[in-house]
Amino acid sequence: MSKLKLIIHREFIAKVRNKSFIMMTFLSPLLLVAMGALVFFLMKKNDEKVKEIVYVDNSGLFSKDDFVDSESIHYQDYTSLGIEETKKKVEAGDYYGALIIPKQDSLEVLAKSIEFYSKDSPGMSVINSLETKIETKIRNEKLNDFGIDLAQINASKIPSNIKMYNFSGEESSKLINGLKIGVGAIAGYLLMMFVIIYGTSVMRSVIEEKTSRIVEIIVSSVKPFQLMLGKIIGNASAGLLQFLIWGILIFIISTLASAVFGVNMVEMQTANLPAEQLEAAKQAVGIDKMQLIIQEILRLPILKMFVLFIFYFLGGFMLYSSLFAAVGAAVDNETDTQQFMLPIMAPLVLGVYVGFATVMNDPHGSIAVLFSYIPFTSPIVMLMRVPFGVSWYELAISMTLLLITFVFMVWLAAKIYRVGILMYGKKPTYKDLYKWIKYKG
Repeated sequence: MSKLKLIIHREFIAKVRNKSFIMMTFLSPLLLVAMGALVFFLMKKNDEKVKEIVYVDNSGLFSKDDFVDSESIHYQDYTSLGIEETKKKVEAGDYYGALIIPKQDSLEVLAKSIEFYSKDSPGMSVINSLETKIETKIRNEKLNDFGIDLAQINASKIPSNIKMYNFSGEESSKLINGLKIGVGAIAGYLLMMFVIIYGTSVMRSVIEEKTSRIVEIIVSSVKPFQLMLGKIIGNASAGLLQFLIWGILIFIISTLASAVFGVNMVEMQTANLPAEQLEAAKQAVGIDKMQLIIQEILRLPILKMFVLFIFYFLGGFMLYSSLFAAVGAAVDNETDTQQFMLPIMAPLVLGVYVGFATVMNDPHGSIAVLFSYIPFTSPIVMLMRVPFGVSWYELAISMTLLLITFVFMVWLAAKIYRVGILMYGKKPTYKDLYKWIKYKG
């Protein structure tokens, strides 16, 4: 056991003293914040540019009231210029585009005859906005033709707001469901990225020792299984340390954000009030949208998510790292690893796609549940499901299957590792790997 500890310590120290590890640990949160701020700035700048759109209405149905200016779009009536003259002016000038509404005998034909001209491809949001305005106007005209009073129809519209609860009385909302999707997606994606980054780190470490022939000296005093396990645990420890530092930095940033947005303890306590009292409290203290988001985040099962993240990170990482280590032991250089990478990477990518495709729409559906049990996808899919609430028996099944598979894969990878680590000069095939697994020497 002392030899295993020495290997773990060596791998851990070698990893955390690496300059790239130190830089990524402390700079990554800052880079993420900077990128988010840059994207927000660019979006704001893009929205600040006012789009000038002109329209020619030969149908006589539309008026200035139908094309109301917004912060980003201004409309001008060029009907008097005519279609051809308007096109020439728009093409020569600094306009976003021209909307041409021809005269037609019926509203049905008119709806399919409207055209939009622009120098460049227009944004979908602009086209969707124009289509909504046109559809609304044509629909109202059609209702008038049927003799239906539009005022009565508008008066009959009553907005609804469905309040969501579970049977224990806990309140939910569209906002918190969106946050659950976001948190689960980030957790699953981070896990995939760290498994790839640290798994390939284990593989490169094995290849480096093998090509430098240092491994021949190491295995003379240490069993190959101990060496492989030590590398896996050492890198996993470094990864957890990095997560811990990120967690502390995120906590500091969250605390500063709370101070900036003025979320105090009284406001935080209102998150657990009944719906009517909560709404009254929101109006009383003037909580804005950002404060509501922070409050909803605090209502998530943060401790449970943290503990499960650690478990699935360790389980998923050690499961895949054993395979990466076996691949590293089987080859002489990193180029030869490509033929073995697809079977390892495919379940990880599949887990992310399944998570985004199924968990977001139905976190408790049969597909999402099935893939949260399969050990090769469960670390990602289950982390995406956890914010929505997963029963303990489902967690127990998933965690047990992951542990059993991990032990089996470590045993299997160790068989490849003990033979492959001393094999040189030949590019291995899957047939060779099978022979190494069957080897009993």
